[in-house]
Amino acid sequence: MGLISADNPWVFISGLLGNISSLVVFLAPLPTFIRVCKKKSTEGFQSIPYVVSLFSAMLWIYYAYVKTGAFLLITINSFGCVIETLYIALYITYAPKEARIFTLRILLMLDFGVFCAILLITHFLAKGSSRVQLLGWISVVFATSVFAAPLSIIRQVIRTKSVEFMPFYLSIMLTLSAIMWLLYGIFLKDLYIAIPNVLGFIFGMLQMVLHAVYRKHKTVSEDVKLPEHCVDVTNVSTVTDSDDHRVPETVSSSEPPQVHDHRMIGMTCKSQNYQRDQREKIMDSPNPNPNLLGTCEA
Repeated sequence: MGLISADNPWVFISGLLGNISSLVVFLAPLPTFIRVCKKKSTEGFQSIPYVVSLFSAMLWIYYAYVKTGAFLLITINSFGCVIETLYIALYITYAPKEARIFTLRILLMLDFGVFCAILLITHFLAKGSSRVQLLGWISVVFATSVFAAPLSIIRQVIRTKSVEFMPFYLSIMLTLSAIMWLLYGIFLKDLYIAIPNVLGFIFGMLQMVLHAVYRKHKTVSEDVKLPEHCVDVTNVSTVTDSDDHRVPETVSSSEPPQVHDHRMIGMTCKSQNYQRDQREKIMDSPNPNPNLLGTCEA
């Protein structure tokens, strides 16, 4: 199986560029898992996107093997299987017990059970070109679900009017990756590779448009950094807008605060008694002078 097609070298060029851009996309969650290892906590985010991405990569490898002639599709998805398996292993290591059990169940059910079922069905019930078509449509469905994952991030950006949880470089690489694999499918005359990347291109362009619209807006919070793939901005907004967490209004400087110190009250009473005694002495004198009388305010 040759890497470069003599008939159409653009297949190799687009596939190579697709591998490079997809490599960056696969490595995007790496800072998140570095933080997970340092804090030894998954910080509440979900593992489903990684399990689904692993399943999609396994399907594309199987599809490329059955189809033949799509070696570059095998290379990048082989790397995807390795990196997604690493992410899932780290998640299982540091996740709480319930999340760990849930991840293991989904992993066994989807990546083992469903994949084995697809393998057996396409091997025994479909032959030749019909096997490629059946497997191609199955791959399209799951690849579309992977590309649809950024919809949750897009929804959060629109709601919060902040792009702090959607890095601009990642939007560019997602768009570039979709374009390269779309061209790869076109040059290879493979509809099943082209279809999901049309959606990937649309989602990538939408993210770039949102960056242009909201890039000057203030961020939601400089201290709160939400993990990738699971950002619950609703909870953040609930905390910041809650009456229990509001900062009390400051007292206006024009109105002096009320004094409740007993020592100050005692001093005030002594001052008033002294002034009263002085007034009495002045009034009892033979020649009282009214100008010597002061005023006492309560």
